[in-house]
Amino acid sequence: MKRKLVLENGLEFIGDGFGSMNERIAELVYNTSVVGYQEALSDPSNLEYIMVMGYPVIGSYGLTDEDYESNNLTVSGLLVREYSKYPSNFRYTHELAEKMDENNVPGISGVDTREIVRIINEFGSMRAMICDVDKPLDECLKQIKAYSVPKDIVAEISTKKVWYSRTLNYKYTIACIDLDLKKSLIKDLKDLGCNVVVVPYNATMDTIMKYKPNGILISDGPSNPYDVKDIVDTIKTLKGKMPILGIGLGQEVIELAYGAKLYKQHVGHNGANIPVRNLKTNRIEITSQNDQYAVDTESLKKTELTATHQNVIDGIITGVEDLKNNVIAIQYNPNPSDSDYVFKRFVSLLGGKR
Repeated sequence: MKRKLVLENGLEFIGDGFGSMNERIAELVYNTSVVGYQEALSDPSNLEYIMVMGYPVIGSYGLTDEDYESNNLTVSGLLVREYSKYPSNFRYTHELAEKMDENNVPGISGVDTREIVRIINEFGSMRAMICDVDKPLDECLKQIKAYSVPKDIVAEISTKKVWYSRTLNYKYTIACIDLDLKKSLIKDLKDLGCNVVVVPYNATMDTIMKYKPNGILISDGPSNPYDVKDIVDTIKTLKGKMPILGIGLGQEVIELAYGAKLYKQHVGHNGANIPVRNLKTNRIEITSQNDQYAVDTESLKKTELTATHQNVIDGIITGVEDLKNNVIAIQYNPNPSDSDYVFKRFVSLLGGKR
């Protein structure tokens, strides 16, 4: 069945529909990963995005139950050059299109994804619609123009009650503020001997302290950081009381809590191969990122935070710290080969078990 992508600037791309056949409007971003499409499509940070995959063949190894970053697919739509209908992987449990249909995620294959990526790079992130091929363009543009990104995404997806993830012979307890927590984040902490207490995004300092944590972790998640004022205010009160680690949106929240200013990037970072320079060691790390906002460098200089990492390509600050108050933040996801030291350093700051 033929379907089309309509960009807010009026351009149309026609291809073959797969997955769900519903209609969706969302912000259009691209992902540069060669592998890991399951992790990207289930990453909570990609909620409310239509994603263009830069790698030409998607679906070739299916989906595996153990590899989701959240319980289901989170993207609003998917665009690929070629969709592989017949997975070859002894671990796979579902075909991609099957899960997309179950999760109401529409997809289009057979479009020129390279051209779409170039358009995003030139004109910046924009809104787009996936719909039936015969829908009139003027009607599509009217609906796209009327669409706005929801401001209460984190409020809807964050846990509504406290829950626990425990490990044997734990050393520390981490209170994780859920802005939309990835499963791999909990696993990384448990591997380092930490019990995790997950609390809602708007948990107060008193609520968090009730669980006697050794440290605070602020998870990554979707949303404009200016829309999560509750957690910004909470971090202001928690600063200096115990070590704090922010990941992704968690870094942006910390920067706001310190008084820095943020801006939306022309084109955000979405992919698993983005080079970052560690400003302390001058070492280049290859990172996985999903972000649309960045800190204003001049405003950062007026805070107690110091830059620790910087994107090699565009110079955007991707890591900060406050040594005095044991606050660490990175705007990317630590990976085992390059940057697992971030978690290890955080855990080293926690002190004795409470």
